[in-house]
Amino acid sequence: MREVTATGLTVNEAVEKALRELKATKEEVTIDVIEEGKKGFLGVFGKKQAEVFVKLNKDPVKEAENFLTNVIRKMGIDAKISKQQSGKNITFHLSGEKMAVLIGKRGQTLNSLQYLAQLVANRYTKQHLHITVDAENYREKRKATLIQLAIRIAKQVIKTSKEVSLEPMPSYERKIIHAALSDMKEVKTASVGEEPNRYLVIKPTKKTDSI
Repeated sequence: MREVTATGLTVNEAVEKALRELKATKEEVTIDVIEEGKKGFLGVFGKKQAEVFVKLNKDPVKEAENFLTNVIRKMGIDAKISKQQSGKNITFHLSGEKMAVLIGKRGQTLNSLQYLAQLVANRYTKQHLHITVDAENYREKRKATLIQLAIRIAKQVIKTSKEVSLEPMPSYERKIIHAALSDMKEVKTASVGEEPNRYLVIKPTKKTDSI
């Protein structure tokens, strides 16, 4: 049951009755007051009960999971989806066969699934949720690869004193490189361009920048 119409002597009483029936809290529902209710003359004549229509809000995490399930099924892939949630951070773990197809070249397919799942989830909540979609621990492997790349390119920049532009990548991947090079005083990083083609530039630090 996702919706119910309830009555009571007052609106509050009707709402409480509906919440008990739905086993929900006020934060989990949308309430429409159909009738405010009337006490009536002498509490008898013209008396009318309050009436409310209460509907459960859609669970944003469940909606994102349903989206992923449907899209992956339409791709012809049989995948198992598990999830972890910590506050506003939700991670969906995908496992099964053909995970390489879901990951795509340099994680592009996985990134697209993640972006769309986040749009779906945040359509049903006022609080911004951060969705991560991972497959076969790809995110950790990619993080290690990006850190190695950042250090290698930084050394090249220091040696040649010439800046290097990296390929476009999502903001969270750019943050990994920013963080990896934050303690290297000889170089600095900057994001350039507009999404989804925003990319990172690694530059040599000028002497004037360190003053």
